[in-house]
Amino acid sequence: MSVLFAFLHHVAAFVLFAALVVEFIIIKDELTLQSARRLLKADAIFGLSAAVVLVVGILRVIWFEKGTDYYMHSVPFFVKFSLFVLIGLLSIYPTVRFMSWRPAVRQGRVPTIDPGALRKVRAVVHLELAGVVVLILMAAMMARGIGMIE
Repeated sequence: MSVLFAFLHHVAAFVLFAALVVEFIIIKDELTLQSARRLLKADAIFGLSAAVVLVVGILRVIWFEKGTDYYMHSVPFFVKFSLFVLIGLLSIYPTVRFMSWRPAVRQGRVPTIDPGALRKVRAVVHLELAGVVVLILMAAMMARGIGMIE
């Protein structure tokens, strides 16, 4: 069972990262109806995969891996979890922006967004990606027992 949950956790994490990269690539170009639709889909996939990562990760910590005692003594675990929460909080801004486009997209129109807000969405997606990279480093450190406290 541990292998299955590790597999699910990793697949969800890769999907989360891929969805974020898709957002990063799409948001760099001019907004079109097609790109708005793709951003809405990518953001939904990002959110769903984040939920799976969180739920499966919690189950792994409690029942399927090294036990809660191990994780509660791991500095990289706390940094990793904190980054996950921070990325989730950061993702609220782009998600709210993307969701506000739904009425226009449903009507077949290109959503309007002022240049300042678009720059802010781009910056947040960049920050999320940077956070995921550091999160991956923390996961590798955690798995190898680096940063354990007594």
